Amino acid sequence: MNKKVNTITQIGLLAALCFVSFRFLKIDIPIPGTDSNTAIHFGNIFLVLAALLLGGLNGGLAGAIGMTIGDLLDPKYVLSAPKTFVLKLAIGLIVGLVAHKMKKINKSNDKKYIAKWALVASIVGMGFNVIADPLVGYFYKMYILGHPQEIASVITKIAGGVTAFNAVVTVIIANIIYMAVRPVLEKSGYLIKE
Repeated sequence: MNKKVNTITQIGLLAALCFVSFRFLKIDIPIPGTDSNTAIHFGNIFLVLAALLLGGLNGGLAGAIGMTIGDLLDPKYVLSAPKTFVLKLAIGLIVGLVAHKMKKINKSNDKKYIAKWALVASIVGMGFNVIADPLVGYFYKMYILGHPQEIASVITKIAGGVTAFNAVVTVIIANIIYMAVRPVLEKSGYLIKE
């Protein structure tokens, strides 16, 4: 299989995993007194995994495409789709920047080095999300969706806590899966070396 087809196939597969885990492996949390929801979901796990396996741009695209489609197909979240696309792409770019551009984990054979920098890259990417998602959400709710400042503030506080929980779960599970899958992909020749 040529490299371009391999890359597109992996982006598609990981986008599908992001979609399924974001759309169906989630717990919706209605925010009292508003028409808004937040959710505990597992989509970011496969986004971070995609960025670790495919690099920042390809991994970010997989997550952004998969989770944006998930938003577009759910009436409760359809208005969040543009925000989802931008933030998920940014998470992938950040994880890829640290893991691949700065620390070049795909060029190393040292398992401890790879594990350390995959973990750090995941923490940095999800740390960005813990700050950016509620902040962007606050302004998005106020200026795009027209919510009053008080409502946007309440939504931001609740969503921020949920985002932090999602981030911790994502970092742990994505790194466990990455360290299990990476050697298999490398041995079979499917690990994309940037």
